Formats: sequence, structure tokens, C-alpha cells
Amino acid sequence: MERAVVLLSGGLDSATCLAMACQEYEIYALTFDYGSKHSREIESAKSMARHFGVKKHNILKIDFGVIGGSSLIDKEVPDKTVTNTGDVDGGVPPSYVPARNMTFLSLGVALAEAIGASRVYIGANAIDYSGYPDCRPEFIAAFQEVVNKGTKTGIEGQPVKIVAPLLNMSKSDIVIKGRELGVPFKNTWTCYIGGDKACGKCEACVLRLKGFKEAGFDDPLEYD
Repeated sequence: MERAVVLLSGGLDSATCLAMACQEYEIYALTFDYGSKHSREIESAKSMARHFGVKKHNILKIDFGVIGGSSLIDKEVPDKTVTNTGDVDGGVPPSYVPARNMTFLSLGVALAEAIGASRVYIGANAIDYSGYPDCRPEFIAAFQEVVNKGTKTGIEGQPVKIVAPLLNMSKSDIVIKGRELGVPFKNTWTCYIGGDKACGKCEACVLRLKGFKEAGFDDPLEYD
């Protein structure tokens, strides 16, 4: 079976992305321990990798703490202001980690080249999302051009393909798709705050809860 690398954070989106990739490929999952304030999401990533029987789950430590610049690393995580329509305010939020997806995709492509995988899957979403610039279609397209021109497989005419199947899906669509594919959402973690229960107030929780509500399902995750 053809191989693919899946960037697996352990959140709702990446778990659904993993489930989709498993339909077609032998999966090598790649999770990053990048110096965030808690490791709860990494435990969820391990759970997802076991559940879907990935070929190999790699956990790579990268210390973004030496760089900082994000509420996920070295600043306070604020509650997200939500409009009366349930939408999260626009703009790039303080939870943005500088060049995170650029770094993660680069290492995903490196792994793909090393093991002969043809795809790197990422659960980026540009519909119900926090406003990160590295989750937008133009970023994915631009990064693909970098892969085409700056890798061995690229100059040989068979570049690793960046696949972002959730890019234009709403959060509710992602919830519905994940349920169809048997994603155990109760074992995923989205909250920016660690602990036994999700906070329900940060932007990630707000978007997740909005998605489940619009999909017509209860979120099985426990909230504080």
C-alpha cells in the first residue's frame, strides 16, 4: 500500500484528517512536542494513532519555547470574545505560533521523502478557524510550490503532495465526517488549557462547541 505522512496533533481536525487518510494509505503519523504549556494533546494523538492502527507514530520534540511569541507557549491564554452569531472575532489571535505549520510541513515532507511517502496530510481549516495565516489555501498552495522546487522528489518530477482535505469544510462538516469515519471524539483534545476537562472558553473550545452544535450532536468531551 502507498504511504502517507499525517501531521497529527490529537485535536478534532487532525483526528478526522487521519481517519480520511487511513482510507487510502499506510500511515506514518508525525506529532510535535513543540513546547506548549501542556502535553494533553500529545496523549490524544497517541490515542488516535492506536485507534486507527497507524504503521508508525513519530513524536518529534521541537522547542518553540526558545522563540516564544504565542499564548500557547509564553503568554496568557485569553478567553475568546464571541459575537452573538457564534462567530469568533477576526484577526490573527495571540495563540498563533510563529511559522508553526511552515515548520511542521517542512519536517513532514522530510519524513515523506525519507520513507518514500507520496503525501503529507495536514488538518488545516480555513472556514471555522482562528484566523491563522498558515491555515489558508494560499499558504498551502505556496508551500506546495516550495516542495516542488526545493526537494529531490520535486526536481525529479514526483514531488510530495500536500493534502489538506478539511481546508474548505466547516467545523460542523468536519464533525459529521469524523463521526462517519468512526473518530472517537471523546479522546481528542482541542482546548488550549491543559487539565482533566476542557475550559470551554478559549477560541479552540468555542469553535469546537460551535461545530458540534451546528452538526446537531453533543460533544462527548468533558468541559469545566
